Amino acid sequence: MVEIKLREEFIKLGQAIKAAGLVGSGADAKSEIQEKKVKVNGQIETQRGKKLHEGDIVEYEGQQIKIVK
Repeated sequence: MVEIKLREEFIKLGQAIKAAGLVGSGADAKSEIQEKKVKVNGQIETQRGKKLHEGDIVEYEGQQIKIVK
């Protein structure tokens, strides 16, 4: 599991999967999210601007990202 440390109150979903190195670019993140390949807290999420807060778990292609403070 990859941990993303928040620098602010939240991070957007597209930024998080890019920062974790799971996609190569913001465009790739947008595409994967719109194709319903990304889950947030167990639910499919299609908004790349979804705000993630401490404790949220993102799943993508068998990888997990945990949002921490």
